Amino acid sequence: MPKITVLPHHEICPEGAEVELESGRNLCQALLEKGIKIEHACEMSKACTTCHVVVRKGFNSLDEMDDIEADLLDRAWGLEPDSRLSCQVMLEDDDLTIEIPKYTLNHAKENH
Repeated sequence: MPKITVLPHHEICPEGAEVELESGRNLCQALLEKGIKIEHACEMSKACTTCHVVVRKGFNSLDEMDDIEADLLDRAWGLEPDSRLSCQVMLEDDDLTIEIPKYTLNHAKENH
């Protein structure tokens, strides 16, 4: 089971977190189940960028993103070369360290 380290985020995860998640799981859904309330305005349908994360460690272990995800990320706040939409990341066996950007382009927070 990979260990996911979430770096501190001022609202979502102020202390940061370390969680073990099952391989083959969707990163966004798994984080939500562990109480890390990452935004996901489109209900994980690959239609927005609110679940944008920067993969600080383990990026190269992830499957390659498709063109739709890449196009969406072009609109994400704080885009970096190692950015991904967490709703599109399927966990493998490697550990990841992720950072949730300070802001999103979501104009109204959803209370999921």
